[in-house]
Amino acid sequence: MAVIEVRVETGRPYKVLIGWDLLRGIGENLSPLHGPCSAALVTDETVDLLYGDTAAASLARAGFRVVRHAIPPGEGSKTMGRLNLLLESLGEEGFTRTDLIVALGGGVVGDLAGFAAAVYERGIPYIQVPTTLLAAVDSSVGGKTGVNLSAGKNLAGAFRQPELVLCDCSTFLSLPKEELASGGAECLKYGMLGDEGLFRRLEEGLPAIWEDVVASCVLRKAEIVGRDETDLGPRRLLNFGHTVGHAAERLSGYTLRHGEAVGLGMLVITRAAEAMGLCAPGTAPRIASALGAMGLPTACPYSAERLAEAALADKKRRGDEITLVMPRRVGECFLHPVGVGELPKILSLGVEGAPCG
Repeated sequence: MAVIEVRVETGRPYKVLIGWDLLRGIGENLSPLHGPCSAALVTDETVDLLYGDTAAASLARAGFRVVRHAIPPGEGSKTMGRLNLLLESLGEEGFTRTDLIVALGGGVVGDLAGFAAAVYERGIPYIQVPTTLLAAVDSSVGGKTGVNLSAGKNLAGAFRQPELVLCDCSTFLSLPKEELASGGAECLKYGMLGDEGLFRRLEEGLPAIWEDVVASCVLRKAEIVGRDETDLGPRRLLNFGHTVGHAAERLSGYTLRHGEAVGLGMLVITRAAEAMGLCAPGTAPRIASALGAMGLPTACPYSAERLAEAALADKKRRGDEITLVMPRRVGECFLHPVGVGELPKILSLGVEGAPCG
């Protein structure tokens, strides 16, 4: 099966390789970028059991000294405490700026390992090897790294681009259907941002083959990140569904999967946009139908007031203003700054205007 290559044109350009059974070639693909050095293989305990040995063996065959570091799975590991443990481990193992980190896992692993790479000795190289659909199309590309604080999600972090992203779609076979669907919500987001063909494809449910879908999403993200690496302009469009989504995640105590929350966020904000006359009528029902076809929730469990309160801790807030990403139709979204005092009323149009399902 052919490997699809997408190039991300940031300040330090890099490749995203998308294909099948790529884990066995991690070392081979990394060797042209780095001579033999120490490689910290950062993963979680679940992924380590599934793929850690394969990844470590590939790196060792290519001449890398492999140091393995596994964290407990789940959002609860995305903390300053876990970051500190990882940094201390790198120090104890004698890592220097000529060494590197390999992030093998989902978004939590990638965000944590990337943040460690950004701050250890003021920056060391790292690569992303996502093993979930969500990480493949979202967090592994673009260089956003970070951890959560008690005040909110991703409030501590740094921009640090990886040197390579290796997306082995065969790892998706080990995902529970709910986790695959969670990634499907992020794919649907890219359809809303500028790919109506992708949206129509996902309206039919989760596809059996993912390589082309992942490539479409990564290409869309690469185009946006290439124009705005540090989230000051058009990159903020990638936050469609995330203001409400992050609020819902936080209110759930992170029991909602990220994609489930983002799906609800897209639905709430689209319904509000329709009610405000900013979006083509019928867009929200299409989103609800697509989410349902993928097995994702469409019932919003939180009030507009609670969502607004949680959203105001979001990093997208700038003083007394927060920028919402609103849809005009399937395939087109725009940035819509509003005063923080307007947010509860806007969200009430999406939460209370009609049942989410």
